[in-house]
Parts: sequence; C-alpha cells; structure tokens
Amino acid sequence: MPARKKQTEALLEGKRVYIRNPRAEDRREVLALTRLSTRLHRGLVAPPADDAAFASYLERCARPNFEGLLLRRREDDALVGVFNLSEIVRGNFQSAYLGYYAGEPYAGRGYMTEGLRLVLRHAFENLKLHRVEANIQPTNAASIALARRAGFAQEGFSRHYLKISGRWRDHERWALLAEDWRAKQGEKAKG
Repeated sequence: MPARKKQTEALLEGKRVYIRNPRAEDRREVLALTRLSTRLHRGLVAPPADDAAFASYLERCARPNFEGLLLRRREDDALVGVFNLSEIVRGNFQSAYLGYYAGEPYAGRGYMTEGLRLVLRHAFENLKLHRVEANIQPTNAASIALARRAGFAQEGFSRHYLKISGRWRDHERWALLAEDWRAKQGEKAKG
C-alpha cells in the first residue's frame, strides 16, 4: 500500500501519471535517474548529479519563486521526469520559466505530454500564472515537439542564452498564455 500513500500527496493526477513536489527522500531516485539519462541529457540539461546538487535543488524548491515537480507513473510510482517552474514573478507579471526533462528509460512514451498538461493546469489554475515560458535549444526536437503539443507558440530566438555543461547555448523562446491555454481546454471539451 505504500504506492497509494505517495499518490495521495499528488498535486494533480492524470490517467497514467501524477505530479508532486520533491522531498529529501527522493534523492536516491533522482540521482539514479540522472545517471541512467546521461546520454539523453548531455548538453541539453544539467539535472542534480550528486548529493550536494540535490540538496541545492531542494533549497530552490523551498523558495516562493520556484516550484519543483516530480512526474511519477501511477502504476508503480516510478520517477519518469521532472518539471520546474522557476523565476516565478508575481504582481503585474504573473509569469514563470518552465524547464523539464524525461528520464531516458521513459522518454518517448507520452508520459511527459500527460505530465505537462498537469503542470500547466497547476501553473494556470493553482498558481494563477498568466504566462509560462520555455527556452529550448533549437536542436532539441523532442522538447520543441512537447511544447508545440501543449500549445506553446514560438516567440523568438536568444543567442547564447543559457550556460549548460560549461557552454553558452542558443535557445528558442516558446510561451503559453493562460487565455490561450483556457481556449485549448475549451476546444478539447467540445471535441
């Protein structure tokens, strides 16, 4: 019955996956997934790879401007991916940056698509954000396809935008507004 206990702490549940905030006891599983996914993540993302990096990640998750979300499979609570809403700005902006990555054993199985739907629902309904922006390297076809499926629109290109694995990397800027997300939800309900 431990699996149900974990799921009851879910922020939102989908058909196959759920999201919840990370905790200290997730350290071993997050680090193991990072090790399994080194080839997939190389040059695209730098997830926590050791105890100190995971502790730093948990510290960021405790801040009001950061929301870490673990994506877990409902059938067995396996950690399949991670989403982060960072630099959450309130006031007249109501915006956040979205970052995400799948674990290599679970990539290409639709878990991230379902998980992103939950994350966006959380961002727009629970956190009351107006805008979510994802910055994605132009060569990362899987992440661009995921953003497109979720309704994100490409807004621009940022040269040497983010330093990953020791190199400044170009990124495409993709964004989704709350009103566009709501309109897409209405279309799904009709169809």
